[in-house]
This record gives sequence, structure tokens and C-alpha cells, in this order.
Amino acid sequence: LDAFQAERDQAVTIDTTQIWFRTPRREYVIIDAPGHREFLKNMISGASSADAAILVIDAAEGVREQSRRHGYLLHLLGIRQVAVVVNKMDLVGFSAARFAELSREITEYLSGIGVVPAFVVPICGRDGDNIAARSDRTPWYDGPAVLEALDRFQPHLLPVDQPLRLPIQDVYKFDERRILVGRIESGALRVGDTLLFSPSNKTARVRSLEAWAVDAPPVAARAGECVGFTLDEQIFVERGEMASHEDLAPQLTTVFRGTVFWLGRAPLVEGQCYRLKLGTREGQVTVQTVDRIIDTDTLAGREGGTVERNGVAEITLRSREILAVDEYRTLPRTGRFVLLDGFETVGGGVISMEGYPDQRPFLTVKSRNLTQVEHRLDATARAMRNGHKGGVLWFTGLSGAGKSTLAMELEQRLFQKGYQVYVLDGDNVRRGLNANLGFSPEDRAENIRRVGEVAALFADAGIICLTAFISPYRADRERARAAAPGAFHEVYIKAGLETCEQRDPKGLYKKARRGEIAEFTGISAPYEPPVSPELVIDTENATIEECVQQALDYVERCFAIKAAAGAEGS
Repeated sequence: LDAFQAERDQAVTIDTTQIWFRTPRREYVIIDAPGHREFLKNMISGASSADAAILVIDAAEGVREQSRRHGYLLHLLGIRQVAVVVNKMDLVGFSAARFAELSREITEYLSGIGVVPAFVVPICGRDGDNIAARSDRTPWYDGPAVLEALDRFQPHLLPVDQPLRLPIQDVYKFDERRILVGRIESGALRVGDTLLFSPSNKTARVRSLEAWAVDAPPVAARAGECVGFTLDEQIFVERGEMASHEDLAPQLTTVFRGTVFWLGRAPLVEGQCYRLKLGTREGQVTVQTVDRIIDTDTLAGREGGTVERNGVAEITLRSREILAVDEYRTLPRTGRFVLLDGFETVGGGVISMEGYPDQRPFLTVKSRNLTQVEHRLDATARAMRNGHKGGVLWFTGLSGAGKSTLAMELEQRLFQKGYQVYVLDGDNVRRGLNANLGFSPEDRAENIRRVGEVAALFADAGIICLTAFISPYRADRERARAAAPGAFHEVYIKAGLETCEQRDPKGLYKKARRGEIAEFTGISAPYEPPVSPELVIDTENATIEECVQQALDYVERCFAIKAAAGAEGS
């Protein structure tokens, strides 16, 4: 199948080649993809459009690292119909024992990553043994020949029964119509459907499906079709939006986990920025953490570090803007992403939202007939009466870092000095206001949203509100900041996981380690430390008295009227 002279000269496939043929049952396109590690980018390009795969093993060389890497790529690409052929059986004398050994080894590996081979076929490609028909030289083999195995694969079914996903490719102005165009990746679309566009969160009904050179315009379209359609109202929608039905929409987020296959010449490292391609949308993302590097040979993992070329890793990516994402395990067509460095493709991966909430509920205002009522007292009047400005000191950190201890002590000291102050503590709030919330990512986010709004009301009333919450997600803390603009002060109560586990005042870490508490921050759920907090208090290396004094000095510097006036006059 090698088309280039260089491929024939060196016996190495460099680029993909497509060959068409048919059997009595169906037509096929064979995509011959390169296997050498230097050309894996071409291999991924070819395999990404395949419905099934044939993984070729050399009978003499055995199952090598390259074979396992190819198997892992099939797992990442979502190809589940796989046959393995053990080629060059003539070099091992058509040994049944050798075939059984290789068959067992590759089957165990592939099954471990969720890719169960339907068939393992011994062949001799040069002589045609077991290619089109069973060979007399393998009397011990009672399975199908390669072509028969292919005919047993199920044809690719379009995902028409999955939720609608229609990435907007472009918007055309045609006479008086604005025609939105794109390819339906999953689900179906009908005239009259109400569409939700993400991440803009806008809705409109489909007025018409557009087509050219037809007697009557279509009224429906399905997965795999490219469509143009108009809406019943003129809303601004642009390339990169994802159209869906309202009840089965993609998740909105600024952070997600990904299992990535790295192709870049330079290694992947934490803090590096790349361009993300997600459907038709593009944007900048930062590698927040490299969580685990996977050895594709043994499937063992080790804690993060540097990901070298052709490596596989589990990473966390953060975007400055809201993204509409699907988890790969539920919607493979839209659960994939590509990373670029400049114009070079450096990685590809699949999306997981494990440990992170859908942010859509916190961006959607359900009540529309609302009118803002203005107070007759402003912040200045309240500050002059109290002798200090109102605001929010948001204590965040791991469980056991000392948030509640510090907040309660600071509250007492400030009250003694004449400040109007109140503490909102995590456990206390969950007994009342948030008693209906658990500890799932969604409930954690809603917990912090409510507390952020309440704290903002305290600040608006001229009170200094101290909050003591783990608040593990940066996005949630940013929403709390937005609720109290100009009055929010993030205070990172810093203590390492090992120190917090040693303290463990409530015995929660021990329970989490025993598996008695699910989704416990720092153990089985993520904690995202602040990037630029207004104040860092290191409780691991300072006494309680020193920490309280540090917080007290900050309050008097930033909140007291005299301190503010002195700063303005200097």
C-alpha cells in the first residue's frame, strides 16, 4: 500500500494511503496509516476517520512498545471495533504456540484499556495466508480470515439518537436572511425546534432549513448532514457557537480535565499556553496541572511532571473564556480537542469533567421580570457611621488549613476594636441556608454561589464579612468576587496537604482515605489554589497569633476610614 518511493525504499510507511475494495457484503476503504513513532501525527490523522481498525503485530518481533502505543491511540480515538492480525507467521514456522502467546499478550493489554479485539488472526501477508480465505498452513486456527472478520464488523451508525450538537461553521447574509451553517455531529434538527447556543446562552426557534436546487425545502436534518438554517429572530450568533436543544445542552466551563497524546517537539509543561480547537471554536488555554503521566507500555501512572513527545498524560486545562464542552464518554464526536502551538498541532485529547461542575446554572437568570430597587443609603454613608468600609474577606484553603479558627479569632479581635463584623462558616451555613446541598461538584458550586451573594449583601450593608469555606474552584471564587465588585478580598490560608492531614481536627481525612467520604477535596476532588490572592497567610509556618495579627493589620490597612484617608492624602 506504500505510495511514496521513500516508503518503498526504507520499508516504512510515512503518510496515509487509501485503498478502495469491495466484498460480496459491502464496500471498504482501507486507510493505511504509518506506525513509526516519527509519523504518529499522520497515523492519528488517518485513524481519526476510521470506523474500525486492524492492528498489525510482527510475529517475530512480538508485542512491542509501538504496538501498545497504537492500541492506546485507538482507545483515545474511540475506535472500539478492532481486529489484530499477527503477520509474518512464516518467520516463526506457523507456530501455534507463538500465535497463542502473542494473542494472549495483546488481548490482555487491549482489554485493560477498554479495546477488546473481536478477532486475532494469524497471517502471512506476503503469501496471502488467511487474508481472503483460510490457509492450510494454520490447521490449528479455526477463526475467520481477515476479509471474513471485516465483514463481521457492524457498519458505522450515525448518532441520530444522541443529543443534538451542531457547531456553527459560519453565518452567511443572503438577501434578507441570515443563514447559519454547520455540520450536525449528533442528533437531529427540525423546523420549529428551539435551539440553545452555547456558550452565549442565547435561544431562538428554527424558522427554516435552507437548500438549493430542490423542489421543496427540507423540514428536518440528522447527524452527518451539513445544513443551513434561519432563526425566527435576529440574535447575534457567530462561528464557534454550539447549537443544541435546551434540555440536553453541553456543559459550560472554564476548566476541564483531558487525557492528551502529546506530539509537540517541545515538552508539555505546567503553565504553558496553547491554542485550543474544540469543534469550530478556538481559544487560548493554559495547562493548569499535569496530573498523571501514563506509561502506555505498562499502563502504570506516575505523578505529573514534563510530558515528552509521544507521551500520554492526564492534564487540567483552564480557559479565560467560557467553553461549551461534552464529556468524551457520553458524546465522543464533540468530546475531543486539539492543541496547537502557533500553527503546529502539538496534541490531541478527550475531555472529562470529573470533579468540575457545569457552570451553566450559575450563568443563567431564570427570572426575567425583575427591577433593581436602589437603597437611599450609599456605601459612603454606611462607612462614615461604622468608621470602616464594608467588604468580604474570603478565606480559602484545604480542610484543616485553619480557616475557621482564624476567622473566629479575627472576628472577636475586630469586634473588640469596634468593627461591624460577622463570620460565615462552611459547616454553619450548611446547617441552614444550604442544608439541601451535598458535596458533588455542582452542589459545591451552588454552595459557594449562595454564600458569595449573602456575603455581598453583608458588604453592601457596611459590614465586614469573613467567610471560611474550602471553595476549591477558582471559577466559583471569581463569581463571588463579581458579586461584591471592589469589596472582595481573597485570602489564601496556605497549608500543605500533608500538614492538613496531620492536623485533621474533624477526622475527615482518615474517613476519606478509607473511602468513606466521596469527592473529598485534596484526596478525591481537586483544589485550585488562588493565583493572585490579596493576602496569603501561611498557617503551616506561623503561629495562630502571628496569623491573626497579619489579618488584623490587613483589615486596618484596607478597611478603616482613617487608613483610607491617610493613604489618599499621602
